[in-house]
Amino acid sequence: MKPFLFLGTRAEDDAADGEYDAVLRFSGLAEGDLRRIRLERDALHDVELDGLSGIILGGGPFNISDAEASKSPVQLRVEADLRALAERVLDSDFPFLGACYGIGTIGSLRGGEVDRTYGEPIGAVPVTLTDAGREDPLFGVLPERFDAFLGHKEAVRHLPAGAVLLARGRACPVQGFRLGRNVYATQFHPELDVEQLVLRITVYREHGYFHPHEYDGLVAAARAATVSEPPHLLSRFVELYAR
Repeated sequence: MKPFLFLGTRAEDDAADGEYDAVLRFSGLAEGDLRRIRLERDALHDVELDGLSGIILGGGPFNISDAEASKSPVQLRVEADLRALAERVLDSDFPFLGACYGIGTIGSLRGGEVDRTYGEPIGAVPVTLTDAGREDPLFGVLPERFDAFLGHKEAVRHLPAGAVLLARGRACPVQGFRLGRNVYATQFHPELDVEQLVLRITVYREHGYFHPHEYDGLVAAARAATVSEPPHLLSRFVELYAR
C-alpha cells in the first residue's frame, strides 16, 4: 500500500505528538503507513502525489483570517506551502481530508471566504449531516446527527465555488464540505477523544480560545461529553483511498 501523509502545524510537542498518535489510532494505520511532516519546523518540499494514497491535514493555532501584519514568518511560510499543495490537490482531485485548519486552507480557495463570523468555543457540539452528507461515500459512515469536539476562531462564511455542504451545526453553518469527489474539510476534529481534548485545553490555555479561569469548567465538560462517531471518518478515509 502507498502511504498516507499527515501534515501537522502544532509547535508544542505534546499536542503535535498526541494529534499524530490519535490519527494513527483511529485510522487504523501503522506508523510506517502514515508519513508525518511538522510544517511549523520543516518546509513542505515537492510532494509526489503519485506516491501517496491520500493526505490528512491536522489542526493548529494558525488562522487564515489573522491580520497579515500579525503573522509570523513561520505562519506565512506554512500558509504559502499549504496553498500551493492545496491547489495541486484540487486540480487533480486527490484524496485529502483537512480537519479544522483544513477549513482555512481549502475553504479560502475557489472564491470561498473564511473569517471570524462563526467561531465556536472549545467543547462538544451537535452536528447534522445534510442530504448530500448522508449520501457521501465518506461522511455517510456517520449517523445523521452526532456530537463532535471542536474549538475554533475562524470558519467558512461562504463556501468555495462548487463545494458541496455535507454537515452543519447550530452556531457554525459549515461543519464539513467536499470539493470535487475526493477533497474534504471538516470544522470539527475527527481525531479528538476526551483525553486528547483535555490535553489541548491544557496546552492552549493561553492562546485566546478561552479565558484561563474557564479551564476547570472546560475540562469537566469535556469529560462529561459523549463523542464517539467522528473518528470513523478517519478509518473510512483509509478504507476508501488506500491503494
